Amino acid sequence: MEKLEGKPVTNVIKSVQCFLRRCLFLVLSFGPIPKHIAFIMDGNRRYAKRRNMKEGSGHSVGYAALITMLQYCYEMGVKYVTVYAFSIDNFKRKPEEVQSLMNLMMVKIDELLDKKSIVHEFGLKINFWGNLDLLTEPVRLAAEKAMASTINNSGPVLSICVAYTSTNEIIRAINKTCARNKERIPQACINCDGDLLADSINSSISIVDLEENLDTANCPDPDIVIRTSGEARLSNFLLWQTTLSHLQNPSPLWPEFSLRNLIWSILEYQKVYSYLEAGRRRAKKDN
Repeated sequence: MEKLEGKPVTNVIKSVQCFLRRCLFLVLSFGPIPKHIAFIMDGNRRYAKRRNMKEGSGHSVGYAALITMLQYCYEMGVKYVTVYAFSIDNFKRKPEEVQSLMNLMMVKIDELLDKKSIVHEFGLKINFWGNLDLLTEPVRLAAEKAMASTINNSGPVLSICVAYTSTNEIIRAINKTCARNKERIPQACINCDGDLLADSINSSISIVDLEENLDTANCPDPDIVIRTSGEARLSNFLLWQTTLSHLQNPSPLWPEFSLRNLIWSILEYQKVYSYLEAGRRRAKKDN
């Protein structure tokens, strides 16, 4: 009987919390709301260590924090959220830790496709950015399945950077651009041995060509980049795309990052919005 009575009470509390959140977001909307927020989810391991939790459990708590933060962002009207989930440099960690992260990643990707997940609630489109060939085959296949399953969704966009560094992204974009430019060379510029004639080679790569081949093509640059745990560095994350982003480094570890912290980040962004927009207009004019 107590369980039956407890469930309606819990639902009422959740409904009230949701209503208050929407009221708060409505007030925030009188100022500029960012289109794109990028998160460097730093501090999962430190969170677990401080609480004497089992090794690796901090990442599970971090995933729960991610789902909560996604809900806040999408309720607020943010259209794009990008998260730095796994760097190429993370492969240098202990093999058992890397394997544990791969296993967790595969499970959580499958959970995202569940009918009751946030993906179906908001109609999310999922991107996975990075050198996916570096992932274990089960994780890569799970990522490809998630992208294929949500490709036609028209809701907000969640981009997950795995096996990713910005330098690797730029190198891959350059290689793609060069390969595409080579395909455009007329047959008359190729000798009988299949080699390019020296005079036909154009080694220049335009910014437009390069950006079309970045992982982030067709996605606006982040308005805000938030790195939790107080660290003031990007760790090779979206270096090309964040020239005019508002960089923030709040002190809470990622599992501790709360609605209050998110709202404070939005308010800080609104304070410098005019300055950022002026910079964007100048950059657009220069280009």
